[in-house]
Amino acid sequence: MSGQRRRRRSRGRKQVAPAEFWGDPEAEREEVPRVSAAADPTAMVRSLGPAPLAGRENVAEHYFAAVYERAAALGGALAATSGLLDAPEE
Repeated sequence: MSGQRRRRRSRGRKQVAPAEFWGDPEAEREEVPRVSAAADPTAMVRSLGPAPLAGRENVAEHYFAAVYERAAALGGALAATSGLLDAPEE
């Protein structure tokens, strides 16, 4: 083979046309519901109780909360960018 790779044939794989995969662009779209930011992104996970990490519960809770809050912030940013964030009007 000297540096060349053989291509594997895909057996049994059916090629799907891009239009079939992504859908019909002319079809009517249903309205996407708007989302709102969570007041406390850690509430559901905190309701489960402390993490089962003996001697490290407080440290784990701190890091978990940081991850949940960051994920909620990124989700809110994505929703706002796509025009789906239900922001309160001032």
